[in-house]
Amino acid sequence: MSETSAAAALWARYRAAEPSPSADPATLPWNEVLATVLAHKSVRSYLPTPVPPGTLELLIAAAQSAATSSNLQAWSVVAVEDPERKGRLSEFTGSQRHVRDCPLFLVWLADLARLDRIGKDHGSPLAGLDYLEVLIVAIIDAALAAQNAVVALESLGLGAVYVGAIRNRPEQVSAELGLPPLVMPVFGLCVGYPDPEHPASVKPRLPQGAVLHREQYSLDATRQPIADYDAILQDFQREQAMKPQGWIDLVRGRLETVAALKGRDRLRAALQSLGFALK
Repeated sequence: MSETSAAAALWARYRAAEPSPSADPATLPWNEVLATVLAHKSVRSYLPTPVPPGTLELLIAAAQSAATSSNLQAWSVVAVEDPERKGRLSEFTGSQRHVRDCPLFLVWLADLARLDRIGKDHGSPLAGLDYLEVLIVAIIDAALAAQNAVVALESLGLGAVYVGAIRNRPEQVSAELGLPPLVMPVFGLCVGYPDPEHPASVKPRLPQGAVLHREQYSLDATRQPIADYDAILQDFQREQAMKPQGWIDLVRGRLETVAALKGRDRLRAALQSLGFALK
């Protein structure tokens, strides 16, 4: 990639000359991996074209190449292509059409059942599985693996979007997928070829001044970058023919009331019903 491409990619991600206003694009390290990562966009409209044979397995190999805590590899994934099952999963996620319409829907799992089975099969029940720390390890493992898969699929011309609403009704999702106890559906991932009739755009992110702290954390230093981003996001929304909302109102709307969690306020109870002790 050229230095011009680097500058363009950074501008698209921030709508500003990040990572530093004084940075010369000619001095920035740059390659196709960086170009793929910075060009990430959430794709919600897909062609009906199936994912080519062997691609799923290649994506899982990429996922398994991610870091995993203590090599526990405490995640699994369920690949769903059946239209009727995707339809039911769509209902569980608030009727998101892309869950129904994407050729391939992946449900990423924090999986402690496999570890539990090892302990039982070898006569040594694993007391550590009852603790929140181990579930957090499994969730992180699943997220790292899925992001590796997303980078890989985008490098192949596919698109994707994460679906956190898979946690709206975790018991129903678990029953639909036949999940055993000690397995948590963490998020879904729609995968397919983007529909050129409904192109997605790179959404600007918070300025680095709001997320990058040097030596020590400074909450006060984030106020101005957040205010700047609020205006940038509203401009982006206008470009996309969306009602301008801004990031501050988005945060408030998503977190101001329990109802805005859309059922995920009862996640602890749901996890306990799925066998997690959460000590």
